[in-house]
Amino acid sequence: MKRKVSLKDIAQQVGVSTALVSYVLNGQEKEKRVGEEIASKIREAARALNYQPNQIAKSLKSGKTHTIGLIVADIANPFSAHIARIIEDEAKRHKYNVVFGSSDENAEKAWDLMKVLLNRQIDGFIIAPAEHAEEQVRYLQEHHIPFVLIDRYFPGLPANYVALDNYKAAYEGVEHLIQKGYKHIGMINFKSGLHHLQERTRAYHQALQDFNLPAAESWCREVNEDMLKEDMDQHLQDLLLSGQPVEALFLASNKIAIHGLKFINEHKLRVPEDVAVIGFDETDAYELFYRPVTHIRQPMAEIGRAAVQALLQLIAGNPEPTQLNLAATLVVKESC
Repeated sequence: MKRKVSLKDIAQQVGVSTALVSYVLNGQEKEKRVGEEIASKIREAARALNYQPNQIAKSLKSGKTHTIGLIVADIANPFSAHIARIIEDEAKRHKYNVVFGSSDENAEKAWDLMKVLLNRQIDGFIIAPAEHAEEQVRYLQEHHIPFVLIDRYFPGLPANYVALDNYKAAYEGVEHLIQKGYKHIGMINFKSGLHHLQERTRAYHQALQDFNLPAAESWCREVNEDMLKEDMDQHLQDLLLSGQPVEALFLASNKIAIHGLKFINEHKLRVPEDVAVIGFDETDAYELFYRPVTHIRQPMAEIGRAAVQALLQLIAGNPEPTQLNLAATLVVKESC
């Protein structure tokens, strides 16, 4: 096996001390007043020799691995994939690496992932918590492990988080339908105890009440994640093909919206003539549908960057709390 290049090898090639090489490669050249010419020669020699720093030794010395653990709900979901990329890019900008995994909305799987990442001695977590994950949050707090929740949080459990103002975003979506003249408005959401999803349903009911519109109990439906297609088909059959169909649909996630658009296509319903549609989050399907879909866009770049910056502050020992509820944007297209 080829011997790994050391600091001493670089020092011998350039003709300087090993300590000087260490200062330059660790970004301390200005602090130690190393001339730019010598610093450039050292960096060039390191590149030529393909020097790879010993990360284990560096972490033992600094007490940090410069690694963040990211746990998302479902990396296959466009929202999770996009936010993960933003977090990875922002972390890299601060010289941090990201190790991530999916909980699949399962608290037990999230806990297993967390233990794996803790064993890798990551410096902190960014987590989109699954339902019933409160104990995991308490564990991190009790063991003084830096973490920031993203996308969702638990109102009864004080913690650092960066999320969307889901109530305001959903209210504006339903209000848009009302202002377009629709009176019989249905909604489909996930059956979940997660606060951010419940806020979307609460906003739907409040908007109808505020505008004195009918709010039949049967117009607000919930689907199970593990029976999504079956539940969607049944609810859409009731909402769109019954004797008194709704005029508009508020679909509270991109996964729900995609199934809704498929059903509408399969049954040759016209959008917006037969039913108007508003979706939540973003997906290419909204633009590819024959009537581009009005949707609620989350500020993902802002959420991801703010989460990384808040976590790095905690890792640096700054306990200043971060609790952000950011505003969404209603993207108006042709489906209403």
